This record gives sequence, structure tokens and C-alpha cells, in this order.
Amino acid sequence: MVRSGSSFGRGSTSILRAGDAREWLGATLYTALYMSTRTQIYLTGEQRARLDELVRRRGGSLAELIREAVDAYLAGAGPGAAEALEHTFGRSPDFAAPPREEWRKRDERLSRG
Repeated sequence: MVRSGSSFGRGSTSILRAGDAREWLGATLYTALYMSTRTQIYLTGEQRARLDELVRRRGGSLAELIREAVDAYLAGAGPGAAEALEHTFGRSPDFAAPPREEWRKRDERLSRG
């Protein structure tokens, strides 16, 4: 495959290996389908070596592996504050908030110590 002006060729015409072409096509399709954002991260040498080994054993690309890892992490992180609040809406329909006067009396009691 010959490609001109790509990051692989740094602006010049270059010949891509089949693996490079698949990676380029995969990244292009992923970006087009999921409107992804390019993100640069720093990894330790050990992290990179372990990820490269996983990619070699499983197949696919490093980017796919990292996206899967991020998705798994976010799934276990739980909901954000707004989502958690949304999930609680209507959970206690019989709850009656005290009148404002009760809150004022409470504040006075607390301020007196």
C-alpha cells in the first residue's frame, strides 16, 4: 500500500507494511464511527512491555487494548454524582421534608452550641 502525506511517511510517499495498513484503517474507522479523541499518555517501560505482550498474545492493536481497559475501569468506577442523584429520584415517595420553620429552629439550636 502506498500512502502520501500520512504520519507513517512524515509527509512523503511511503510503502506501508500490511500490519501498518490494518492499524491505520482500524484507527480511521474507529475515529469515524465513534468520533474518538486522540489522547497521548506516558507509560513506564514496564507498562508498555506488558501491554505489548498482551497485544501480541491476543491480537488486535494497542489502542483497542487500552480502550477496553479504560471501559472496564469506568464500568467499575460507579456513577458520577449527577447520575447517582438521578437514580435516587422518586425512591422515597412518602418522604415529607420538615417545614422551613423547623430548619430555622434547628439552625438556632446548633449555633447556640
